[in-house]
Amino acid sequence: MSGYRLIALDMDGTLLDEDKKISAENKAAIQQATEEGFIVMMSTGRGVISALPFVRELGLNTPMVMVNGSEVWSSPDTLLQRTHLDIAIVEKLHQLALEQDCWWWAYSEEGVFNREKEELDLREQKWLKFGFFTENEAKLERIRDIVTRWDNTEITNSHPANLEMNPKGVSKASGIAAVCKLLGISMSEVIAVGDSENDMAMIREAGLGVAMGNAQERVKAMADFVTKTNEESGVAHVIREYMLKK
Repeated sequence: MSGYRLIALDMDGTLLDEDKKISAENKAAIQQATEEGFIVMMSTGRGVISALPFVRELGLNTPMVMVNGSEVWSSPDTLLQRTHLDIAIVEKLHQLALEQDCWWWAYSEEGVFNREKEELDLREQKWLKFGFFTENEAKLERIRDIVTRWDNTEITNSHPANLEMNPKGVSKASGIAAVCKLLGISMSEVIAVGDSENDMAMIREAGLGVAMGNAQERVKAMADFVTKTNEESGVAHVIREYMLKK
């Protein structure tokens, strides 16, 4: 019997294929794992509004780590904890986006806002994550260097052309640790599966850290195992290999 009790899944580039669908193979493996008593949960950079339809589709009532760990839900209907970005940091990040002429987006408690909402009063929202997007690699590196020097956020990405900033100390790993405490299990009993920088902390700290076949190279390099791609139902492969095999 597997020593793992929980599998934490990233969504985009991991559970979901390129059409943002859950394959029949992934769905069947998740259903079987759930029936056999394993805990299957989402750990995503998405907010709860965009993640919930997939959680419902799978029939899950398990904890969720949302917005890269800024929100932890004990079930799809019950918030366990929420960590906000300091408003002064959000204002600096927003100003940097304007100075660098870079597309930005940000998650608040109320939803997602972006560059098309420049009239927004930033101080009227409680912010969870701030992101930059540009296909100009030099610009992206310049922004990363500047924000790294500030040393007041966790800097990751969910795609090679973006950067995501969460409160210092907040990650998918910190979110999963809170879930483990809630459930009375240890991180050594967790499998974490992902494809991007925002998955690296949970991949590193889980008992088994898995990178997708389509993952960024630095994610693959630090994972314990590289599975198939998101187009090949890599999540089902992990579940069958490490949970369902007796």
